[in-house]
Amino acid sequence: MSTEPANETTFGNRGEAPKPIVPKSASEALRPEEGTPPPRRSQGSRNQFVVFMNFVMSTVIFVVLVAGLAVYLGKREFDSPGPAQSTEMVLVKPATGVSEIALMLERRNLVSDRHVFRLGVRAAGADNALKAGEYEIKAGASMRDIMDLLVSGRSVLYSLTIPEGLTVSQAFDRIAKHEALTGEMPAELSPEGALIADTQRFTRGTTRAELIEKMTADQQSLVEETWQRRVEGLPLKNIDEFVTLASIVEKETGRADERSRVAAVFINRLKRGMRLQSDPTIIYGLFGGEGKPADRPIYRSDIDKPTPYNTYLIDGLPPTPIATPGRAALEAVANPSTTDELYFVADGTGGHVFAKTLDEHNENVARWRAIEKKKRDEAGEAGQDENGSN
Repeated sequence: MSTEPANETTFGNRGEAPKPIVPKSASEALRPEEGTPPPRRSQGSRNQFVVFMNFVMSTVIFVVLVAGLAVYLGKREFDSPGPAQSTEMVLVKPATGVSEIALMLERRNLVSDRHVFRLGVRAAGADNALKAGEYEIKAGASMRDIMDLLVSGRSVLYSLTIPEGLTVSQAFDRIAKHEALTGEMPAELSPEGALIADTQRFTRGTTRAELIEKMTADQQSLVEETWQRRVEGLPLKNIDEFVTLASIVEKETGRADERSRVAAVFINRLKRGMRLQSDPTIIYGLFGGEGKPADRPIYRSDIDKPTPYNTYLIDGLPPTPIATPGRAALEAVANPSTTDELYFVADGTGGHVFAKTLDEHNENVARWRAIEKKKRDEAGEAGQDENGSN
């Protein structure tokens, strides 16, 4: 072992040259050392295109977030209860666009924001599905409720009843006065018997011409369908005479259990060449479609007055129907009862009594006149009592 003193040197790893130790002053020892320098930015990160794309992506993300929030809030408002405090009636006219409907709903305070309603309808794909009509919007209905209602077409329906036995003139008068219908009446009346006797259902804004056209088409279908089911051997030349006889049956009786029997009497008389002698034809000949005043009786002079409709004086059927025949009257003529009866007269109770012979008929007439006389006498006595009490 060597006894030489060691030099003031340090040794690194084996095989490295020794590094001398440099002594530091106190101030140098206390001075902080420099940290590790940051890595140098790559050339690509300093490219202007990358900077622009970063801005674009940030903007897109922001817009998406805002749009998502807007959609969420809009959907919540679209589905939330609306501002309407009571049930309201709303009329949507034909060819009205979504924007116009939305504006109208906002002005009526039925939706809180027309833009939300319009966008909600568009998002639902219902732009072209909203139907015209009058709608009942419930209190608190949401925009979605209103949209669904307008898409469904469940609008408020109005009704108009044309009873059997009315003339076309009387039916036109009812149609003209209905406040839910629009438009002018036709310049000319429809042919007598051409309108169906039924209850019509329609929405507000339906035109009077449209309703009359529908009633005419419905009656034509009914008449043709019933005429096709008629029994053989009817003494009727064509479908027009069929409707004419049905109109007379309609005016003669309102009782369902008598119609086919009354029809059989007239058919039997036509087959034998007998005149129909129907009082309603006299009335139509005198007063036309306006009808006889309720307090106006039929006088003997009326029976003797010649008109084209007076079946006491003309042979066969009158030239046109005298009223609107209903389905039951048409069916009665197409399929009358099988009977030899040739006469009938009122029985004083709202019905009729029938007869096969003239003698039997005259007896029935005498009984009816006695009943009528008794009613007049009782009415006179009641009137005297009332006058006496006054």
